Amino acid sequence: MSVSSGPSLSELRALAGEVCDPELPPLTLSDLGILRSVERRGDTVVVTVTPTYSGCPAVEYIEAELEAVLTGAGCEDVRIERALSPTWTTEWITAEGRRKLIELGIAPPQPVTGGPVPVSLGRRPTAAVPCPRCGGTNTVEISRFGSTACKALHRCDDCREPFDHFKGI
Repeated sequence: MSVSSGPSLSELRALAGEVCDPELPPLTLSDLGILRSVERRGDTVVVTVTPTYSGCPAVEYIEAELEAVLTGAGCEDVRIERALSPTWTTEWITAEGRRKLIELGIAPPQPVTGGPVPVSLGRRPTAAVPCPRCGGTNTVEISRFGSTACKALHRCDDCREPFDHFKGI
């Protein structure tokens, strides 16, 4: 089947956008804002993604899933491209994605304002992150690194539960 007789671009984008992130299911590529475009170039369907960071170990899996979903929809020639500029930011996570993070027990990233995010190797005071379980703000960062590099481990002193916080970048 040639691309021209297959699904429309909007259908292909919807299919690609529903691919789940392997580290944060049930969040989709659309929820995370990493699906940049789906277009046709001749008989080739080209999907452009921006990884959350350049060394993200999930990128190859995501690309394989995208190719499988689109070839399964009848596209014979699929190419996945990575766009590293502009760099991905947590501001691209949709409201639905933030809602799903909370449902997973992960505090969504706080808004990033004022330019680059400072990097510190030592302990530093952090703003209170609302607990995704009880909503309390009596929380403390336990470790700058959580279950993945993009998350920090926190504890809520109101409900006494630990939780991940998706770091803002």
